Amino acid sequence: MKVEILVLGPLDTNTYILSKDGKCIIIDPADDTEKIVSFCSKYEVEEIIVTHHHFDHIGALEKLEKYYNIKHNTFLGKTFSYDIIKTPGHTDDSISIFFSGQNLLFSGDLIFYHSIGRYDFPNSNYNDLIKSLEKISKLSLDTTIFPGHGEKTSLNEEIKYFDLY
Repeated sequence: MKVEILVLGPLDTNTYILSKDGKCIIIDPADDTEKIVSFCSKYEVEEIIVTHHHFDHIGALEKLEKYYNIKHNTFLGKTFSYDIIKTPGHTDDSISIFFSGQNLLFSGDLIFYHSIGRYDFPNSNYNDLIKSLEKISKLSLDTTIFPGHGEKTSLNEEIKYFDLY
């Protein structure tokens, strides 16, 4: 599986394009529908997954759903195998997507490089965020983390910071 990143929108959100066998998944379609459609033109788009409802992660969602005639988070594709992990805290609807075969985690705004997501928004909850970090800490330490913003990292690198929160 190939992971490609488009940094889009006013908050430089990572939109991920995961591809395999001529098909792809879009994770967090932040903004710039035309750029995403152009980038994905070489693939058949099977799914659109949103890690949480904040504007910077769904800016292109409605137009992409119409363009591809696909609803987000419907999990209809057969090419990709992954687990959805409920990871509330940053928002009450936050999820992370874990590809266990490759040890890849798409964390939305739960974990960043040397940091964690904000929990001072309406619908945010510090205690839920800590529980979500505890849940993620049980994954393999060699898990690569692809956050909603910024550079990728690893669980091995980030877990040492979890106790700071």
